[in-house]
Amino acid sequence: MSTDPPEASHRHIQSKGAYLARLRRIEGQARGLQRMVDEEKYCIDILTQISAMTKALQAVALGLLEEHISHCVVNAAAAGDRVEADVKIAEASNAIARLVRS
Repeated sequence: MSTDPPEASHRHIQSKGAYLARLRRIEGQARGLQRMVDEEKYCIDILTQISAMTKALQAVALGLLEEHISHCVVNAAAAGDRVEADVKIAEASNAIARLVRS
């Protein structure tokens, strides 16, 4: 098992600034969607914006998943910790399943 404390083992987001910038843009998109609904904009325009926001969230999710695999899974495997590697792979698999279902 990892010798890092649990909170330290999750501090590996390489592109934190880029993710935060994307999430702030997504937050702005959400406010824009609220405004569009409040102003009763054309439904298709609202749906188009929802699609754009969904794709933006998916891009963040896929980036974080890639980082989990390249950092957490690879590090556990490189350390020779089969149990921890299996746990990290299961976490990634479960995350993929949630993304596919959404």
